Amino acid sequence: MKTLIFAASAAMLPYAALAHDGMAVTDAYARGANPKSGAAFMLLENHRKVDCTLSGVASDAAERVELHSNSEVDGVMKMAPIPDGITIPAEGEELLTRGGNHVMMMGLKAPLEDGQVIKMTLDFGECGTEEVEIPVDNQRSGDSAADDMDDHQHGHENH
Repeated sequence: MKTLIFAASAAMLPYAALAHDGMAVTDAYARGANPKSGAAFMLLENHRKVDCTLSGVASDAAERVELHSNSEVDGVMKMAPIPDGITIPAEGEELLTRGGNHVMMMGLKAPLEDGQVIKMTLDFGECGTEEVEIPVDNQRSGDSAADDMDDHQHGHENH
Protein backbone atom coordinates (compact mmCIF):
# COMPACT_ATOMS: atom_id res chain seq x y z
CA MET A 1 0.00 0.00 0.00
CA LYS A 2 2.85 2.41 0.83
CA THR A 3 4.33 1.80 -2.62
CA LEU A 4 1.00 2.65 -4.25
CA ILE A 5 0.71 5.92 -2.28
CA PHE A 6 4.33 6.83 -3.11
CA ALA A 7 3.79 6.10 -6.82
CA ALA A 8 0.59 8.16 -6.90
CA SER A 9 2.33 11.06 -5.14
CA ALA A 10 5.27 10.94 -7.55
CA ALA A 11 2.90 10.92 -10.52
CA MET A 12 1.23 14.11 -9.23
CA LEU A 13 4.48 16.11 -8.84
CA PRO A 14 4.50 17.44 -12.42
CA TYR A 15 0.96 18.76 -11.93
CA ALA A 16 1.94 20.52 -8.70
CA ALA A 17 4.75 22.27 -10.56
CA LEU A 18 2.30 23.49 -13.20
CA ALA A 19 0.21 25.18 -10.51
CA HIS A 20 3.01 27.73 -10.08
CA ASP A 21 3.72 28.25 -13.78
CA GLY A 22 1.67 31.43 -14.16
CA MET A 23 0.31 34.18 -11.99
CA ALA A 24 -0.23 33.64 -8.27
CA VAL A 25 -2.20 35.82 -5.87
CA THR A 26 -1.31 35.68 -2.18
CA ASP A 27 -2.08 37.55 1.04
CA ALA A 28 -5.21 39.15 -0.46
CA TYR A 29 -7.67 41.08 1.68
CA ALA A 30 -10.29 43.80 1.24
CA ARG A 31 -11.47 46.67 3.42
CA GLY A 32 -14.44 48.98 3.28
CA ALA A 33 -13.78 52.73 3.12
CA ASN A 34 -17.43 53.58 3.60
CA PRO A 35 -20.73 51.81 2.78
CA LYS A 36 -20.31 52.51 -0.96
CA SER A 37 -16.58 51.99 -1.59
CA GLY A 38 -13.74 49.72 -0.62
CA ALA A 39 -10.42 48.42 -1.81
CA ALA A 40 -8.52 45.14 -2.20
CA PHE A 41 -4.83 44.56 -1.63
CA MET A 42 -2.64 41.56 -2.50
CA LEU A 43 0.70 40.25 -3.66
CA LEU A 44 0.83 39.37 -7.38
CA GLU A 45 3.57 36.88 -8.24
CA ASN A 46 4.57 36.29 -11.86
CA HIS A 47 6.10 32.84 -12.30
CA ARG A 48 6.35 33.24 -16.08
CA LYS A 49 9.39 34.16 -18.12
CA VAL A 50 7.53 37.14 -19.66
CA ASP A 51 6.08 40.32 -18.19
CA CYS A 52 2.35 40.12 -17.41
CA THR A 53 0.06 43.14 -17.08
CA LEU A 54 -2.96 43.26 -14.81
CA SER A 55 -5.23 45.19 -17.15
CA GLY A 56 -8.58 44.84 -15.40
CA VAL A 57 -10.52 43.44 -12.49
CA ALA A 58 -14.17 42.39 -12.25
CA SER A 59 -16.39 41.59 -9.27
CA ASP A 60 -20.10 41.27 -8.64
CA ALA A 61 -19.55 43.03 -5.28
CA ALA A 62 -19.50 46.52 -6.85
CA GLU A 63 -20.84 48.48 -9.79
CA ARG A 64 -17.31 49.55 -10.79
CA VAL A 65 -13.97 47.90 -10.08
CA GLU A 66 -10.82 49.71 -11.19
CA LEU A 67 -7.08 49.65 -10.70
CA HIS A 68 -6.04 52.77 -8.78
CA SER A 69 -2.84 54.41 -7.62
CA ASN A 70 -2.13 56.91 -4.87
CA SER A 71 0.38 59.70 -5.36
CA GLU A 72 1.34 62.83 -3.50
CA VAL A 73 0.66 66.07 -5.36
CA ASP A 74 1.63 69.33 -3.65
CA GLY A 75 1.61 67.60 -0.26
CA VAL A 76 -1.85 66.06 -0.76
CA MET A 77 -2.50 62.37 -1.40
CA LYS A 78 -4.54 61.89 -4.59
CA MET A 79 -6.01 58.72 -6.03
CA ALA A 80 -6.46 58.10 -9.76
CA PRO A 81 -7.25 55.20 -12.08
CA ILE A 82 -4.38 53.36 -13.75
CA PRO A 83 -5.46 53.27 -17.40
CA ASP A 84 -2.61 51.11 -18.75
CA GLY A 85 -2.70 48.48 -16.02
CA ILE A 86 -0.01 47.24 -13.67
CA THR A 87 2.92 45.32 -15.15
CA ILE A 88 4.36 42.48 -13.11
CA PRO A 89 7.88 41.75 -14.38
CA ALA A 90 8.88 38.28 -15.55
CA GLU A 91 9.60 36.10 -12.50
CA GLY A 92 8.85 39.15 -10.33
CA GLU A 93 6.13 40.45 -8.09
CA GLU A 94 3.98 43.49 -7.44
CA LEU A 95 2.47 44.33 -4.07
CA LEU A 96 -0.89 46.09 -4.19
CA THR A 97 -0.98 48.11 -0.97
CA ARG A 98 -2.87 50.72 0.94
CA GLY A 99 -1.34 54.03 -0.02
CA GLY A 100 -0.08 52.61 -3.34
CA ASN A 101 -1.48 50.65 -6.27
CA HIS A 102 -4.67 48.78 -5.35
CA VAL A 103 -8.05 47.53 -6.60
CA MET A 104 -10.80 50.10 -5.96
CA MET A 105 -14.44 49.02 -5.65
CA MET A 106 -17.02 51.76 -6.15
CA GLY A 107 -20.77 51.46 -5.84
CA LEU A 108 -20.63 48.50 -3.46
CA LYS A 109 -23.83 46.48 -3.58
CA ALA A 110 -23.54 46.01 0.21
CA PRO A 111 -21.08 47.31 2.81
CA LEU A 112 -18.00 45.13 3.27
CA GLU A 113 -18.26 43.18 6.53
CA ASP A 114 -15.54 41.24 8.33
CA GLY A 115 -15.58 37.56 7.43
CA GLN A 116 -17.26 38.15 4.08
CA VAL A 117 -15.51 36.79 0.96
CA ILE A 118 -15.45 38.74 -2.31
CA LYS A 119 -14.93 36.95 -5.61
CA MET A 120 -12.82 38.76 -8.20
CA THR A 121 -11.52 37.98 -11.65
CA LEU A 122 -8.10 39.43 -12.39
CA ASP A 123 -7.40 39.90 -16.12
CA PHE A 124 -3.72 39.55 -17.05
CA GLY A 125 -4.37 39.80 -20.81
CA GLU A 126 -2.21 37.30 -22.72
CA CYS A 127 -1.15 35.79 -19.39
CA GLY A 128 -4.73 34.72 -18.69
CA THR A 129 -7.18 35.36 -15.88
CA GLU A 130 -7.16 34.39 -12.21
CA GLU A 131 -10.29 33.81 -10.14
CA VAL A 132 -9.64 34.78 -6.52
CA GLU A 133 -11.63 34.82 -3.31
CA ILE A 134 -10.67 37.76 -1.13
CA PRO A 135 -11.58 37.87 2.56
CA VAL A 136 -12.81 41.13 4.05
CA ASP A 137 -10.69 42.24 7.02
CA ASN A 138 -11.66 45.73 8.12
CA GLN A 139 -9.48 45.37 11.22
CA ARG A 140 -6.23 44.78 9.35
CA SER A 141 -3.96 47.77 9.86
CA GLY A 142 -1.56 49.23 7.33
CA ASP A 143 2.16 49.69 7.69
CA SER A 144 1.91 53.43 8.30
CA ALA A 145 -0.56 56.25 8.90
CA ALA A 146 -0.40 57.11 5.19
CA ASP A 147 -1.84 53.67 4.44
CA ASP A 148 -4.96 54.34 6.49
CA MET A 149 -8.12 53.39 4.62
CA ASP A 150 -9.55 56.84 5.39
CA ASP A 151 -7.30 58.12 2.60
CA HIS A 152 -9.36 56.04 0.18
CA GLN A 153 -12.52 57.96 1.02
CA HIS A 154 -11.24 61.24 -0.40
CA GLY A 155 -12.53 61.57 -3.92
CA HIS A 156 -14.75 58.49 -3.72
CA GLU A 157 -17.65 59.62 -1.54
CA ASN A 158 -19.97 59.91 -4.53
CA HIS A 159 -19.12 56.62 -6.26
